[in-house]
Amino acid sequence: MQPMTRRMFCGTLASSAAVSLLPKGVPAANIVKAKNVVLVHGLFADGSCWSEIIPLLQSEGLNVTSVQNPLTTLPDAVAAAKRVLDRQGGPTVLVGHSFSGMIVTEVGVHPNVSSLVYIAARAPDAGEDYAALAMTYPTPPASAGIVFDGDEGRLTEEAFLRDFAGDVPEAKAKVLYAVQEPFNRALLTGRTTEAAWRSKPSFYAVSKNDRTINPDLERFMAKRMGAKTVELDASHLSMISQPKAVTNLILEAAGAHASK
Repeated sequence: MQPMTRRMFCGTLASSAAVSLLPKGVPAANIVKAKNVVLVHGLFADGSCWSEIIPLLQSEGLNVTSVQNPLTTLPDAVAAAKRVLDRQGGPTVLVGHSFSGMIVTEVGVHPNVSSLVYIAARAPDAGEDYAALAMTYPTPPASAGIVFDGDEGRLTEEAFLRDFAGDVPEAKAKVLYAVQEPFNRALLTGRTTEAAWRSKPSFYAVSKNDRTINPDLERFMAKRMGAKTVELDASHLSMISQPKAVTNLILEAAGAHASK
């Protein structure tokens, strides 16, 4: 076990204080039955990262849309998700993976959104400096694998296979690496102005073996929002390696029965 440093100790105290002082979000039990699901991808991916989840949700009679997140700036990404939400007829579950938890947190106040699902995702409070929050936890290994060509960032193949998609079969992980969408450096400077989890029922899937976002940070964010939380023995890409478990969490958020 890694010895606790002063920074880690102080971060733990700060996190504990934040959990006790901040009001919880809406209990996950207060859900509205939804017929739509909107999926939003994060960094190092494109909309195809939901390919294992989409057919499972569709087989349960849900209307599913995967947003093609532009990964340019946070306002651009939020606008892309909002356009998709505007087209939904009725209650909609909004699902975000990784960085797109920022988008879910911001645009989740949309009137069509009935509940939120975070898959190993960022879940900042309104105006919060997520980078500063993340620094109170040990830096995950994937961070060292980010390389830039000017303002365009991406993961190296080694880091992608080892730290991003560690429990995905190598052949499939290489396909995902091939469709990796680069992100603009400006995307990382954005801050949310809303915290939708304060007003919408929220669900969170923690990836216990995550090497892209620290699992303890995921647990802190899930606890802070009062989310219904499941812990999966998965890498950062749990929707690829454990699609049934992720699908069942989304179905619960939609007020539907778990698939068999």
